[in-house]
Amino acid sequence: MAASASSPNTAHLALPFFDDAHRALARDLLPWVAAQSVDERDDRAACRDWVKRLGQGGWLRYCVPASAGGALERLDSRALVLLRETLAFHSPLADFAFAMQGLGSGAITLAGSAAQQR
Repeated sequence: MAASASSPNTAHLALPFFDDAHRALARDLLPWVAAQSVDERDDRAACRDWVKRLGQGGWLRYCVPASAGGALERLDSRALVLLRETLAFHSPLADFAFAMQGLGSGAITLAGSAAQQR
């Protein structure tokens, strides 16, 4: 996909450490995030709006494993990086809102007790 003023350069997706699922993820997120119109003048309200939209769009499911309702069997840092990169290109606040969801859930997924993971 060629870069334009409204889309990032995705040439790196051809690198061998990305697979077809990563390429599809990036391809699917691009039009979704480009279509979002969030009023970011009030950053707190905008963060809540971004989290709501990311959840409704299914993108927050990448922050947890399938056992907790996630999109993938296990956390995939390459997928998380692609999501964050694309979100940040369109809105640093969207990236921030996404990252904040993963900070807590990622730690619990990787090192939390069984009770915390429920």
